[in-house]
Amino acid sequence: MKIEAADCRAALTLIRRTIEEHCPPGVLPSEEMVNGLYGPELIHEAEALAAAIVATIDQMQLRVMMKSPSATIKS
Repeated sequence: MKIEAADCRAALTLIRRTIEEHCPPGVLPSEEMVNGLYGPELIHEAEALAAAIVATIDQMQLRVMMKSPSATIKS
């Protein structure tokens, strides 16, 4: 089964908008920057999206590790 490029682009756009809305600022470069950093193909956009998701998880894990143990202990 072949998936049309327009359908792939629509799915990647939905993922991009979700990352832009819910992930920390700066984890996902603009579409123009993706073209320069990764390349112009759909696979390059997918690579940038995956990198943004990984960066978000890394930041979340870092925040959890940086929390003071005393802040999580209830008296």
